[in-house]
Amino acid sequence: MYTVSVLGSDAEPTVSRLVEAAEGRVGTVRLETAADGGRTRAREATGYVVDDSWHASGEGLSVRDAIDRLAPDHEYAFVLGAPEARLPVVVAGETDAAVGDPIVSVDGVGDLDADAALGAIDGTDPYETLESLVAAVKRSDKATYSGAIATFTGRVRAKEDEADERTRYLEFEKYDGVAERRMDEIESELEARDGILDVRMHHRTGRIPDGEDIVFVVVLAGHRGEAFRTVEDGIDRLKAEVPLFKKEVTDEETFWVHERD
Repeated sequence: MYTVSVLGSDAEPTVSRLVEAAEGRVGTVRLETAADGGRTRAREATGYVVDDSWHASGEGLSVRDAIDRLAPDHEYAFVLGAPEARLPVVVAGETDAAVGDPIVSVDGVGDLDADAALGAIDGTDPYETLESLVAAVKRSDKATYSGAIATFTGRVRAKEDEADERTRYLEFEKYDGVAERRMDEIESELEARDGILDVRMHHRTGRIPDGEDIVFVVVLAGHRGEAFRTVEDGIDRLKAEVPLFKKEVTDEETFWVHERD
C-alpha cells in the first residue's frame, strides 16, 4: 500500500481528486479534535473506487493504527491533518507545517495533475506491515498447496540489558534501486527452493523509534520445516547482502553502526 500525508489549505479537495484517479481500494485517514478537552484522535474512513463507493469509520485510533488497519487490503491511503506522521508528503495550497521535501507541491488543487501525483506516490516506498505481507502470500495462486506460513519481525530494541543506555531510534538509509533489486533477487532465489511457494521481504527506511517494527520476512510453504529454514535464511541474507545503512541514536550519542563494525 502506498501512503502519503496530504497537507495544505487545499488538502481535502486534493485527496478527493487523488481518490478519483487512483485504481483499486483507497482509504483516507483524518485527524479530528475531540470535544472532551481538545485531544486529537484519528478517524478512519475507507472506500472502494468502484461505481458505488462505501465508507466505514472508527474512532479512538492513532494515525499509525488507522494506516495499519488499511494496509492488508488497500492500494493507497491518504492521511489528512498529520504532518508529524513520518510519511511522504503532498502539499496543496498554504501550510505552516514543517514539510521537508514534499514529493508533490502545488499552489492549489486547480494546479494538481492527479495522474502525475499518483506516479510520484507510486515511486515512494510502499507501506507494509506483517499483516499486509501475510495477506499478500495468502492471495498467491499457489496458496492451495500451502500448509505453513512462517514469519520474522525485527524490531527496534531499546536496551540489551538494564545497564545499557536507551536507544531512542534507528534511522535507515539505502541505495535506491540497488537495495530493492537485491531484495527481489533474494526472494526469487528462496522461492526456487523445493516446497517454497512465495516469499515477501520488506525493510523500512527513515527514522524508526524504539519499540516499532523494522523488517519483515514472510514465507509461504508446503510444510513448516522448509518454511522455518527459509525465514531464517531470508533474514540472514537480507542483513548480509542488502545495502542498508543504520544510524543509532541513544540517550548519549549518535553514530553510524557500520563505522563501529
